[in-house]
Amino acid sequence: MAGGAGRGTIGLGGAVGTSTRWKGPNGDRWSSAARRLARWQKDSHNADQRLEEIAADHLRALHETLRADRSAFGLYDTACAAGERLAGALGSLAAGGAESEDALVARLVSEVGGDGGTLVDAAVRRAMAAAVRDVRDRHPELDDAMGRGAAAGGFAWDILCDLYQVFFADMVGEFLRSVVAEHIKLAVPGLIATDPEGTIAAWVAEKVVDLVPNPCEESAEATELAEAVDTAQSVVGAVQDPSAALPKIAESLVPRAVGKVLGLITEEVTGEEGAAA
Repeated sequence: MAGGAGRGTIGLGGAVGTSTRWKGPNGDRWSSAARRLARWQKDSHNADQRLEEIAADHLRALHETLRADRSAFGLYDTACAAGERLAGALGSLAAGGAESEDALVARLVSEVGGDGGTLVDAAVRRAMAAAVRDVRDRHPELDDAMGRGAAAGGFAWDILCDLYQVFFADMVGEFLRSVVAEHIKLAVPGLIATDPEGTIAAWVAEKVVDLVPNPCEESAEATELAEAVDTAQSVVGAVQDPSAALPKIAESLVPRAVGKVLGLITEEVTGEEGAAA
């Protein structure tokens, strides 16, 4: 995988499961974030606020690295491929009976996450599992259906569109969780018990989720536009049929979704300047 220059230089080890240990990314911005994390103490004054600032530092470092080299970590291409697979799975999720949470996680982790052995592949699989849990938390009405393991008619499209958005956000959070976890293991093992990487992953996902385009909203806008310009009825009908249109819309939105959460389509979410090292 390619390296970069300046702030965005990259140091990568081998795939997960090999004897080569991933040493994490390198460069000024990454080093600054790592130094702040090494000094963080859970019981210090304003510890939560400081950890959020450290999370913002890591997100900013990731965005700068990918702007310098889109191929960094293989993250962009892997995210796009996973997003396309998720888009392809949405139709069957809407049509079939709802599954138990464990069954749904296992199915989507396999279908979307694949079986690749890199750290990024592992982050994608964790993100898919986390997205299912997060969407269940957002939609309490799923508890009964998923608890019984079946529900007639499959999942509602608003739920599936939420799943789509949350997946991309969780993917960024889970990748940075890996970065932070490896740094802690190597440099500050005393922090392992405090799980700062979990807090950082959650903060990052929350910050970027609204950047992800929502296929349901895009479909509604397309329908309104088609009707406004008196488009041919066949086109309007296709747009109004969610089972046919939404997976295709979701797939078409993947490059924009990935570009936004990875900072390639710029919309600043962490402030103009990082916190001082």
